[in-house]
Amino acid sequence: MIDRRAFLCGSAATVALAGTLSAAPARATLPGLDAPIEIVDDIYGVPHIRAASIPDAFFGQGYVVARDRLFQIDLGHRRELGRMAEVYGADFARFDAVARLFHYRGDLDAELARIPADVLACARAYVAGINARIDELAADPALLPLEYRILDVAPMKWDVRELVLARGASIGNADDEVRRAQLAALGLLHLDAVVAPLRPAWPMHVPPGLNYSKVSPADLGVLRQGGLPFGPGTPTEPIDAQAERANAGSNAWTIAPARSATGRPILANDPHLGIGGFGPRHVAHLTAPGLDVIGGGAPGLPGIMQGHTDRFAFGRTNFHIDQEDLFVLDLDPQDPERYRHGGGWARFVQVEDGIPVKDGPPRIVPLRYAAMGPVVMHDPANHRATVLASVAMQPGGAGSFAMIAINLAQDWASLQQAFRIHPSPTNFHYADTDGNTGWQAIGFAPIRRTGDGLLPVPGDGRYDWTGLRNHTDLPSAYNPAKGWFASANQDNLPPGWPRDRIPAFSFRDTYRYDRIASVLSRQDSHGLTDSVALQHDMVSTPGRQLVTLLPARPSPAADLLRNWDGTLAADSAQAALFQILWRDLGTRMLALIVPDRAKPLVKDIAPTILLGFLAHPDTRLGPDPVAARDALFDAALASAWATAQDLLGPDPAKWRWGTLHKVRIAHPLSRVPAIAAAFPPIEGEGSGGDSFTVGARWLGNGPGWGVGGGASYAQVVDVGAWDNSLFINLPGQSNDPRSAHYRDQYAPWIAGRMLPMLFSHAAVDAHRAARATLGGPRQRKGTRR
Repeated sequence: MIDRRAFLCGSAATVALAGTLSAAPARATLPGLDAPIEIVDDIYGVPHIRAASIPDAFFGQGYVVARDRLFQIDLGHRRELGRMAEVYGADFARFDAVARLFHYRGDLDAELARIPADVLACARAYVAGINARIDELAADPALLPLEYRILDVAPMKWDVRELVLARGASIGNADDEVRRAQLAALGLLHLDAVVAPLRPAWPMHVPPGLNYSKVSPADLGVLRQGGLPFGPGTPTEPIDAQAERANAGSNAWTIAPARSATGRPILANDPHLGIGGFGPRHVAHLTAPGLDVIGGGAPGLPGIMQGHTDRFAFGRTNFHIDQEDLFVLDLDPQDPERYRHGGGWARFVQVEDGIPVKDGPPRIVPLRYAAMGPVVMHDPANHRATVLASVAMQPGGAGSFAMIAINLAQDWASLQQAFRIHPSPTNFHYADTDGNTGWQAIGFAPIRRTGDGLLPVPGDGRYDWTGLRNHTDLPSAYNPAKGWFASANQDNLPPGWPRDRIPAFSFRDTYRYDRIASVLSRQDSHGLTDSVALQHDMVSTPGRQLVTLLPARPSPAADLLRNWDGTLAADSAQAALFQILWRDLGTRMLALIVPDRAKPLVKDIAPTILLGFLAHPDTRLGPDPVAARDALFDAALASAWATAQDLLGPDPAKWRWGTLHKVRIAHPLSRVPAIAAAFPPIEGEGSGGDSFTVGARWLGNGPGWGVGGGASYAQVVDVGAWDNSLFINLPGQSNDPRSAHYRDQYAPWIAGRMLPMLFSHAAVDAHRAARATLGGPRQRKGTRR
């Protein structure tokens, strides 16, 4: 949000200018601190918090994230709490109702009691830091972020109990279940493999006891509401879109000292998240006796998600655990508040919630809960309801405290305790100063009475969950013999993994992992620059495979691609043509292999399936599959050439993938005219890559070619020689267009140039841009140095 900073970035000796939009007063007294803390901002916009106690360091993190990103975290928090309508009006009440449906309805005190006392103290301090910044702004409204004045609202104070209350309303994979059910009703369940092949391979069976002809997207109920109504066409995301983007991928690899050019471990990580709106990471450094941790955190979530302490480096990618199931309930025809369960009729638990509405009376909404979870669709006329069971709604399912526990850990053994409060599915990478490396899959997995979670199931009790498994039932490795390991969302379950403990069948294709493995396996002496190069590697394995399948018949498109090396560089004409051809081939192949009645359900084709049909055409393409494949290929090549000329001009020598694949970042509410005027978009450059390159830059939704997501944050950590470590955080640390750090990392990110992740006091002080002291109760005034 609005960063109250205006930094000079030229000299290592620069200090904050008096009278500017400073991040904080140089002399400040804030309640909630036990002792003064010092905040040193370096020239890259990273705040380094120096505190006398660990909770005070987390206070500082809450304070600086509110300083730099207040509107971002306030909007997200208000949305999860179901408190939008009270400031934005009645049109938001239906979104508030959904958010409140996914509030935890158990004992909040018992949930807080699950959290170790030291972790909870840090969470309380983080919240106090956010509130301290809000209090500062209330005392001087002229410093409020621009959004608040434009929208005529005020920031909302936080409470630590809200971190266990709001569990997040997300479709998860329930829409996949609905698609499969609809295909099963058509007798075409096998076509689901065209969209999403199961990984690991698994025979899909239709669970008995449910009429799948009645399953439709309507069963997703209130989860299908679309974007927030800030104005016509406002490009705010549906409630599930952030989760979908968050699951789009990530890369990480860990190199043991024996394979490292430094003689120390190297840990590289680039989480793949949405690109185009608010930056999903904020970098901070927390220091206190017993704590020294730096890296990228999720704004509004206490702690560091990817980074290093003074003892070990850590990173993460998405592991795969199916954590949601859609249950279909039969309602009692005589009483729609009862549903069939356990051989009889059970009654919904009902909660009446009052939603405050700006300039109007509260909106009273009934919220229903079944034994399995929140009721997302209730249709008495058809005697039908649906429930979304979610790990997040279970006791202990709040993940807001897990990063703190990881940051407080001292070694691999103590991390195992931290993982016990980490519900989200994650490949955790570890490397320490003693040269040890480790991988642990973590997260909570439901134990199903029966079934595999792939299709909706009857809610009569036969398919209920009976408990949760944690990380102790998931795979791990410590100091693996080959000297390196990597995760890129591929199926990394060990061979022979027990069938009853397969956590999901949604692991990604292996293109990114295979490329990473091919590079690392050839490098006996892997250095930091090698990791940086690999994070920005734009080699497309599907592209290389497609080149080998090009017909020998001459054509302008085939001839241009024939000697292409498969690199999706921004300045490559072949890369642009390949992307256009790839999309065209997919569209034509779907039209050929999918019956008309299934076309609304099968709208995408997995790359392995497309390449498989092109390489080995079979009777699914028709009575003469080779001829059908050849005709399809020729038509796609001709069409792609014509489309490229329309988009890029008549001269192929001037075609560039980056001309189409633009990186544009705008405020999520930029369709509000005053927001658009105050927050200029960050744009102008194009990128290489796509979904399947290690340097991930996937396409956004819709017909365009722009970047929709990818590795917006990246780090390469030299374990033990911490000041050698590198990072990048697109587009910058601040959401304030008046700040020097609003877009200062956009150009380096485009160029693939990473920045120093300064860690030691000496390195930070040599590159400081500003310094402020926030005083606690024992020191009523801060000092400036």
